Amino acid sequence: MQLPDSLRRQLKARYDALANHHIKRDLLNALPFWVGAVITGLVAVLYAKLFGWAETGTRAIYAYSPRAFLAVTPLCFLVGWWLVQRYAPYARGSGIPQVSAAIDLSNPRHRYKVSRLLSLRIVVVKIVSSLVMVVGGAVIGREGPTIQIAASIFKRINDWLPAWYPKVSRRNMVITGAAAGLASAFNTPLGGIVFAIEELTKTHFNYFKSALLTGVIIAGLTALNLLGPYLYLGYPKLDHLPIWIIFVVMLVAVLTGFAASSMAEAILWLLRQKNRLTSPAQRALYPVACGLLIAGLGLAFGEQVFGSGKEIMVSTLFTADKHVAWYLPLLRIIGPIISFSTGAAGGIFAPALSAGASMGAVLAEWMYLPDTATNLLVLCGMAGFLTGVTRSPFTSSILVIEMTNSHNIIFYLMLTALLANLVSNLVTRHSFYDQLKVQYIQEIHRTEGQVGISATK
Repeated sequence: MQLPDSLRRQLKARYDALANHHIKRDLLNALPFWVGAVITGLVAVLYAKLFGWAETGTRAIYAYSPRAFLAVTPLCFLVGWWLVQRYAPYARGSGIPQVSAAIDLSNPRHRYKVSRLLSLRIVVVKIVSSLVMVVGGAVIGREGPTIQIAASIFKRINDWLPAWYPKVSRRNMVITGAAAGLASAFNTPLGGIVFAIEELTKTHFNYFKSALLTGVIIAGLTALNLLGPYLYLGYPKLDHLPIWIIFVVMLVAVLTGFAASSMAEAILWLLRQKNRLTSPAQRALYPVACGLLIAGLGLAFGEQVFGSGKEIMVSTLFTADKHVAWYLPLLRIIGPIISFSTGAAGGIFAPALSAGASMGAVLAEWMYLPDTATNLLVLCGMAGFLTGVTRSPFTSSILVIEMTNSHNIIFYLMLTALLANLVSNLVTRHSFYDQLKVQYIQEIHRTEGQVGISATK
């Protein structure tokens, strides 16, 4: 990327005016992270706005005619899947496994393969495909896609660095980008940092702590200045909790851990079965069939079937009517299974949170618990279910705390997350994201091998 000559001369003159060599070096090393963080914050805010408008469009269609989804949803699912298949196959799904795979491939031998997982084309396709899916009522979120989008931005900035520029680790930039993406998506800076350490890398924190911290801070501040001070959810009431509630919290942890890991296994099983579809017609009919299923569920059970489910979390935490139908947790589990398996773009973070929230609310209603205890079970359900999917108990706990400013229940949330993680490990040893990461790496290696064989013929 070439800067205008006048701007380049001005920047060089200001840089040469610095007398301290160490300051010069540190400035050059930090500048790519700062630029990437600002761009990430801007893109994350734009994506959040577009995603919100898309969900508003879903509600408008439902208010006009619920039966319209019998045509709209299959069409949107087909278009969302086609965009990914045609323009960026690795833009499908959440995006977190692709980022993890890119980090593993960021070595001299395989680093050229990273461009297939992280690129500006993926950014565009990821956004457009997920928005089309949301309009059709898909049960997906924007947080996982934001992480891949942010990592792609940071990776692209690293590619643009000229040859004379001091060496900046691509791996560290990708990790920082992913953390900045999560922080700006949820407005959770600590969650972004813990996510990078716990989920994305086993590298010692000292090697990239400065870059990670500054990237998360700048991206978060950029989003904060555009959206204003806010919490992802709000401030639920959590006072006067009975001592015995800890036993109910443990029950929530067991149930959410088992349900979440089972949902993840169901998605992986469906993806394996879908790989058996060989003809283009069969592959195109699959997302259409998934769209019809989601539309049918929406007609049968209402618009609460559609979307990320944030309104479920808000209503159970901040309204007097905390009633949740007993079957809603099942719907919030079936929805992501169907939507994610299409192969279109869309995350699973927010749907996992809403599924856990609905489980906590149903259990609280069955036990006739007061409002504050219900709020506790809703938050613990969110942390437990997200842990069951990600196997990142500390990230899940910190995210829920920062989304609701509920530091006074940190021990309940951590207990839930750790127990849910234990139960999930009993269902299957490897996390949902880890299994997908391995599949992406194997797919890239296999594709590269096929290209090499074709070239030798």
